[in-house]
Amino acid sequence: MELPERLASLANTVSSMTYRRIEELVSGHPRELYDASMHLIRAGGKRLRPLLVVLASKMYGLSLEISSWAAAAVEIFHNFTLVHDDIMDRDEFRRGVPTVHKIWGEALAIVAGDLLFAKSYEALLRLLDYGLSYERIVSAIRELTWAAATVAEGQALDVLFTSRDNVTVSEYIEMVKKKTAGLFRSSVLIGAIIAGASDDELAKLAEFAIDIGIAFQIRDDELGLVADEKTLGKPKYSDLREGKKTVLVLYALERASEEQRRIILNSLGRSSATRDELERVAKTIVEIGALDFSNKLAEEFIRKGIEALYLTNPRDHEAREMLRDLAYYVTRRSY
Repeated sequence: MELPERLASLANTVSSMTYRRIEELVSGHPRELYDASMHLIRAGGKRLRPLLVVLASKMYGLSLEISSWAAAAVEIFHNFTLVHDDIMDRDEFRRGVPTVHKIWGEALAIVAGDLLFAKSYEALLRLLDYGLSYERIVSAIRELTWAAATVAEGQALDVLFTSRDNVTVSEYIEMVKKKTAGLFRSSVLIGAIIAGASDDELAKLAEFAIDIGIAFQIRDDELGLVADEKTLGKPKYSDLREGKKTVLVLYALERASEEQRRIILNSLGRSSATRDELERVAKTIVEIGALDFSNKLAEEFIRKGIEALYLTNPRDHEAREMLRDLAYYVTRRSY
């Protein structure tokens, strides 16, 4: 699935402007700290969350010149979470390049993440230069702060789940709602808040963003199981090696035969598992029907999210159409 031409053009513009804003903010001394902080940002990425910010702002009439600072804020924040996630998961590659802690060591990587966290708030404070009301800026800061706490809760649940054998699909959804969908929600709401959207509009957008964020993570879990490594930008089956309780693993374990369960549990979360063993686990999970289940589950969240989006009353209807197209694109990525 490809982005429509007009949305693809805007996505490129937003990505370029967001990067310029970030470069302006994340520079200084010592050089090693700032190089480490910019490493994943320079490596690229989808820049999805900045585009969510800009489209939500555009729906209510705010210019890219202004919303790009909020876009930079959420992209900086997102990269802060990635730096720390990679340390916790012992991941060695992301976006096709070595992770920050593999190049600069864990201690400096932690500090680089901390710096990015601080810079995300500095980016929002740049909105003061454009005459936005203190009320809107404070509300945007409050939303980013909510995201920071909520994403941390989700990450903690993800970590705790690896040592549990009785995680349910509903618990997985709650974890994903916090860890991934929380920042989707805040990206959309921050964009709408600084554009002056009403509380009623914000409530509908929040529902849209949460549902799309959950569908996005389900697709991400699927890609981790069946995509090639070029698509992933990191080693295949890393979720299995780390013992992640994805929706596919949970569904498979609930319905596996004794032999299938033995195959899955023998390698799940075992760092020494061979590539062949992990491939056998992935094949078993698919054979049980987990991929079919996760596809249907993701589609249900997409449907609910789009319904909520179309309950909004934007000034710019084309922006809403582009937000819809973006939602379909990121939740229906090919394997």
